[in-house]
Amino acid sequence: MLKKIVMATNNANKLRESGEILAPLGIEVISQRDAGADIEPEENGTTFAENAMIKAKAVYDIVKIPVIADDSGLCVNALDGRPGVYSARYAPKGEECAKLIEEMKDVPDEKRGASFQCVIAYVDDNSCFTVNGGCIGKIGYEEKGTNGFGYDPVFVCGDRTMAEMSAEEKNKLSHRGAALRALYEMLSKKG
Repeated sequence: MLKKIVMATNNANKLRESGEILAPLGIEVISQRDAGADIEPEENGTTFAENAMIKAKAVYDIVKIPVIADDSGLCVNALDGRPGVYSARYAPKGEECAKLIEEMKDVPDEKRGASFQCVIAYVDDNSCFTVNGGCIGKIGYEEKGTNGFGYDPVFVCGDRTMAEMSAEEKNKLSHRGAALRALYEMLSKKG
């Protein structure tokens, strides 16, 4: 029975979210650094799935225990899907929301649709697969909320931004939460 998974990240928010969703299976999620893989694989794929698999395989080659890796991003309809796979490199860290608000300043409300997309890759001795999750919303006009990271303060889902939601609410709605639930289903079948 699977008891421990390495997540190819050192991002505390992603580790917490993954740990909360996989905990009912009795699976502990640990960071790649804690597992002894202090690397930063080059994410040179052109899709979320390619980047997730690059990270998962690179970390698995070092730790040799089951690894998950995610790649996710914000796809904005009015920007032809940008920033998409380049979401982390769209603007300097901490300036992503401000740049997006500026770029969207003349876009009317009805054309502000967007989605968060997430692909999680899983690699172990015998298998290698990906699962997907998405969350549909729209881009707000200003940053709101403090309980989130990345684009959460400008991504409106329902009547609030992701950063205005509790961790529990966000896990139920988020793209990563959806992908992790799909992973949960796959892993519960593996036994």
